[in-house]
Amino acid sequence: MPKIIENLRARLLTEAKKQVREKGYGALTMRSVAFACGVGVGTLYNYFPSKEMLIASFMLEDWNKTRQEMRQAGDGADARTILSAQYDGIRAFCEQHERLFSDPAAIRVFSGMPHDRHDRLRTQLSEPLRRALTDAGRPNAEFLADFLAEALLTWTLAKKDKAELFSVLEPLL
Repeated sequence: MPKIIENLRARLLTEAKKQVREKGYGALTMRSVAFACGVGVGTLYNYFPSKEMLIASFMLEDWNKTRQEMRQAGDGADARTILSAQYDGIRAFCEQHERLFSDPAAIRVFSGMPHDRHDRLRTQLSEPLRRALTDAGRPNAEFLADFLAEALLTWTLAKKDKAELFSVLEPLL
């Protein structure tokens, strides 16, 4: 009879994240994760069909947590407060995954991500901004929200200082 392991999916994700953080993308293998969790490689493949899906899964979980924190910080707030919470959230997410984002092998694998993922990310960031700008009676709220979200992404991922970003965007808010 097969053994039942509580919260195996969560344990696999936690172990994969730990290995990437400690050893880097190249050192992570399906075998090393399975071994560390005390399961067979086939069991791991039942949950994640590839190393990339394993990584994408823990990153998605972390991004969803980040989005929730950004939503809570900006709930019912003005566009500046929302943008500030988004900046902080994106920076924290990037710092959490710095080892992965700076690994040349990972960059080669993940740089071919479809363009629609970027569009989806910009939409996730622009939606609360759009609501705040519309509520404030700003003309062109939809365009402005998309513009602010794209600027935020570009500058935050480039590790620009928050004060520098806001000095440029403040007149738009």
